Amino acid sequence: MPLHPIADEFSPRELLNRETVYEGRIWDVIHDSVKLSESGATIERDYINHPGAVSVLVMDAEERILMVNQYRHPVGMRLWEIPAGLLDVAGEPPLEAAKRELWEEADRTADHWSILTDVFLSPGSSAEAVRIYLARDAKLVAADHRHQRTEEEAEMVSTWVPLEEAVAAVLAGKIHNPTATIAILAAHAARANKYLDLRDANEPFDVHPYLREG
Repeated sequence: MPLHPIADEFSPRELLNRETVYEGRIWDVIHDSVKLSESGATIERDYINHPGAVSVLVMDAEERILMVNQYRHPVGMRLWEIPAGLLDVAGEPPLEAAKRELWEEADRTADHWSILTDVFLSPGSSAEAVRIYLARDAKLVAADHRHQRTEEEAEMVSTWVPLEEAVAAVLAGKIHNPTATIAILAAHAARANKYLDLRDANEPFDVHPYLREG
């Protein structure tokens, strides 16, 4: 029987060997040999060593959320997402990274921030950890202070979607981006208590493997 309240916990195993088998432009593939605690057996695992990411669900006073549409080459589709990006600037705190991504991808700043949730997107194959923020009281940046988007981001468009409509789209299988899906459902759940249960935006991102290791 699970303990209540349930919570994930750190549970390190003895690392016997680590090898980088592929060095990529953004992330590497790591091969680890690990000794299990109870059986003592050794397991071999390959996984993506990922810098992590942040994403931002922007909500206005009418409880509409800002969604951006972007081409994603691996799946060959344009996806409805929320502003997001990698934690790839050395020393940049997650909250500052989220503010930067909101400016770069949506031409906006926001006055009020809180944490919706933290997730591992594919913990069986990747170390990618994502912090998802809720941003309120967003404002457009002046045209002459906007980020110049390039490559796929140059094709991005944005629109405001009522939260209930976004939830329906998730349940109908119309929205596939995982952080957008999680953020939409988390915001819908948080609304039940008027968003009062959300964590402070400056709370340390302790589950992130890179930040956890210091």
